[in-house]
Amino acid sequence: MRMNSGQFYTAATVQQTFAALRYPNYRLWFLGQLVSLAGSWMQTAAQGFLVFELTQSPAFLGYVGFAAGVPSWVFMLYGGVIADRIPRRTIIAAAQAAMMVLAFLLAALVATGRVQPWHVVALALLSGVANAFDAPSRQAFVVELVEREDLTNAIALNATMFNAAAVVGPAIAGVVYALLGPAWCFTLNGLSYLAVIAALLAMKLAPMPLQKHSGSTVDQLRQGFRYVVGEQVTRTLILNLGIISLFGISLVNLFPAWSVNVLGGDVRTNGLMLAARGLGALSGALLIAYLGQRVARGRLWTVGSFVMPLAIVAFTFVRWVPLALFLLVLMGWGFMVVANSSNALVQTRVPDELRGRVMSIYALVFFGGLPLGALLIGEMAERVGEPLAVLLNVSIVLLASTVILLRLPYIRRLR
Repeated sequence: MRMNSGQFYTAATVQQTFAALRYPNYRLWFLGQLVSLAGSWMQTAAQGFLVFELTQSPAFLGYVGFAAGVPSWVFMLYGGVIADRIPRRTIIAAAQAAMMVLAFLLAALVATGRVQPWHVVALALLSGVANAFDAPSRQAFVVELVEREDLTNAIALNATMFNAAAVVGPAIAGVVYALLGPAWCFTLNGLSYLAVIAALLAMKLAPMPLQKHSGSTVDQLRQGFRYVVGEQVTRTLILNLGIISLFGISLVNLFPAWSVNVLGGDVRTNGLMLAARGLGALSGALLIAYLGQRVARGRLWTVGSFVMPLAIVAFTFVRWVPLALFLLVLMGWGFMVVANSSNALVQTRVPDELRGRVMSIYALVFFGGLPLGALLIGEMAERVGEPLAVLLNVSIVLLASTVILLRLPYIRRLR
């Protein structure tokens, strides 16, 4: 049957949007990670609400976020060096297995009625250690799965996969938590890690030549830092991502308290808030995957850098759940456009021999800002209330976007 022009255009558009999925290894990665990340988001939603039920404290929500992120400061850079020395598939599989064990341990503590708030903090800390080694390898691993011309599309589809999970996971968690309790959320998360481990084992990868480095680990890290400091675009994008991590998306840590104290809801409201943010991020990732090279990534980055903070500003004044969820969709869209564009711009500029180390710095700035942001906004919310705390923090993000727009206008033209 002959296709008309409209059908041909639609087929071509779909093919362009999902170009990276034509690679068998990337398909395995995409499906395995999608299942695993849905489980992780289930745990994130359930863990936050469990902690709030146990403590009734917005500040303690910040302590959990701080514990999960602080290992990034200690191990993330070394994880980048390791990612340039050891096969990345091995590192990712080991880290995923460690996080699976921790999820089952938390499930057992909750199921037996022995869980205490400090247990959640301790397990979040240990998960953070595994993530500190996992993140640089995961960021750099995509170059082993697709050809260079499809790298940007693969990065965008990675974000699509992450945020599809961010929509599904919290929504399921809200239902499972309400019907069966939090232990089942953590158990399902533990089982979900089997999907990505199986996918990694099934891949048929070409031997990836690991770089032979001379000098100490410190010398190798200095090489990565010298590149980032000396390359203005990379430096600006990474610093801005750090500001967003510290003062922007820290709002997510307050969702359990916000759903109850501000919106008058419950655990299902918390799940819907996380899902709405994820839906917006998913749409942003799909947009970038669709546009590919047709629109300057710098222009998309600029639009997203203003949409996200402005949506959060409006969100602080809203008390009607449907409108609040819509604004969280906009927030998620803006954040993902900024984060995805930043990742693609950095990855397409960095030399292969520095990729692991530069992406470890990228990951360190982002993940390292999360615990400080969680701690800061939790303490502020305890003292001045959730809405004012968020408003004060996001004003800094809006200021940074304005300064970059005025001082470095050429970023809008980056491709």
